[in-house]
Amino acid sequence: MSLKTASTTLSRALWTRGNRTPPVGRSPKGSRLSSTSCRELGGTTLRQEEKNNQSGGEQSSQSSHGSGEPPHSPSGDKRRLKEAVGAPGVPGVRRRCFTSKAAPMDQTSYLWTRYNDMKRLVYDLIPPGACKSLNSAVIYANNEVNLSEVDIYGFDYDYTLAQYSSTLNKLIYDTARGFLVEHFKYPKGIAKYDYIPNFTVRGLHYDIQKGLLMKIDAFHYIEPGTVYRGLSPLPDEEVLKLYGGTFHVPLQQDSGFYGKGPKVKQFMDVFSIPEMTLLAVANNYFITNDIDYDPVHLFKDVSEAIGMVHLKGYMYKWVMQDMDKFILRAKETESVLNRLVSHGKKLFLITNSPFSFVDKGMTHMVGKDWRDFFDVVIVQAEKPHFFTDCVKPFRRLDGNGDLRWEKITSLDKGQMYKQGNLFDFLRLTGWRGSKVLYFGDHLYSDLADLTLRHGWRTAAIVPELEHETKVVSAQQYATTLTWLQALTGLLERLQIHQDPESKKVFQEWQKEREELRVMTKNLFNPQFGSIFRTCHNPTYFSRRLGRFSDIYMASLSCLLNYDPSYTFYPRRTPLQHEAPLWMDQLCTGCMKTPHLEDMSHIR
Repeated sequence: MSLKTASTTLSRALWTRGNRTPPVGRSPKGSRLSSTSCRELGGTTLRQEEKNNQSGGEQSSQSSHGSGEPPHSPSGDKRRLKEAVGAPGVPGVRRRCFTSKAAPMDQTSYLWTRYNDMKRLVYDLIPPGACKSLNSAVIYANNEVNLSEVDIYGFDYDYTLAQYSSTLNKLIYDTARGFLVEHFKYPKGIAKYDYIPNFTVRGLHYDIQKGLLMKIDAFHYIEPGTVYRGLSPLPDEEVLKLYGGTFHVPLQQDSGFYGKGPKVKQFMDVFSIPEMTLLAVANNYFITNDIDYDPVHLFKDVSEAIGMVHLKGYMYKWVMQDMDKFILRAKETESVLNRLVSHGKKLFLITNSPFSFVDKGMTHMVGKDWRDFFDVVIVQAEKPHFFTDCVKPFRRLDGNGDLRWEKITSLDKGQMYKQGNLFDFLRLTGWRGSKVLYFGDHLYSDLADLTLRHGWRTAAIVPELEHETKVVSAQQYATTLTWLQALTGLLERLQIHQDPESKKVFQEWQKEREELRVMTKNLFNPQFGSIFRTCHNPTYFSRRLGRFSDIYMASLSCLLNYDPSYTFYPRRTPLQHEAPLWMDQLCTGCMKTPHLEDMSHIR
């Protein structure tokens, strides 16, 4: 069976409307209610349905006598009359009702029959490998973008032009942990905690005053089961006590525009992963050893220790000493730049990294003449202030990276500039509006101001897409998620049954639903799940990704799969009041995803 046929059939099961009810299979122990020949009516209780079914024969018989029709057909079989349009509970829709002398099914058996029929439907209709077409080498659109209208391409450097291996996270953690013990005089016991790979994910929030690491959804609600004090999860009951009986975090506390507080900070870039891990480790040490401490001081000290790794140049030194070990996709970055320049595009670079580090990295990836690719190069830009400051002037650097003193009246190709501000950049270049597309990994520092205040097109680099798409493409995820959605649909439609027996069944279904949610979460990350979703809502990170980026991708190399005149169209996902008529909404959304095979001719 094709996935399209499977999805179409499943859509009928999941989205009952009027007399379009789930096509249920026969159950060995089921009565006529579990058969496809008797359809349950949405909004009609079981007792009402039984009464209608049993009285239907009498009404039909009376109707036939009253109309002069014989009560029996020539063959002796009873004639079944269709109920008139506008039948009770189904206005404007015909329904079929049959009489039967069989004993009515008890409520519990009826609900479990519906459950089993739906489960068979889900597991039978999802073919193996149904979602294998999803891949991480494509570009996803939040907004329609026509590349033929883009003349200027801008780039951040770290985690955009230069992709780093995860080995760098461990070095940052180890060095910052050392600063915490040696410089800030924290207990030496903290030094015994090794780096924990994959403990955290990007986009988490940290309550500075309570010392809690957590995941928050797009509606400012904490996802239950994802609140950690140190290295241990906090029970949901305790979370409710700490937040006044609710999982909601008020807007005025939740991160601010750039994710920095005042009471809650959101960690939005890849460099923040070792910082979150060190915060969890330090909190855990004080808690397990019953040592009194101030979480606010701890947050401030860990942030400074992480900052010292960058300010003292440790990270730059590690990368420059072994480019092959730390920099990934170097050849692909070169291919992207070559391709854009060959199609007549203008390129510029705006980064917070220093000249020597950028020069060494770009020389490694592209060659010693890398500046020939760029019309403007700006280092140590101090983003996000670069995008909001109107005063700080540009300064030119000579070939050795030393500052020059002359006033900048133009931004010339082949030159290097430091600091400056976007308003002077716009005035000197004239590059404005949607003809500019800027790539960056930090949604706030790189993209927010550009899209909200200046109307540039923006592209987010999200390396986590590689892992996330592997999970979503797995058969286990597709089947589990589809059954989770089907079970949720059963709970929604059958909750009209409020008798004690039904409520007991619903409690079991709710328990299974929670187990399925935990199962899907753990496939991404056992502590915090996917960076894009909570149980059913987008995460706070995901909502910001959709708001601040027109397109997003795992790496810059994804551009190689598309022609420079390609148009990205966002998927039309149905609103809550719209029917999901498109089959790409019925499984995991994979069928609308571009296939690399379909784009192979572009290379």
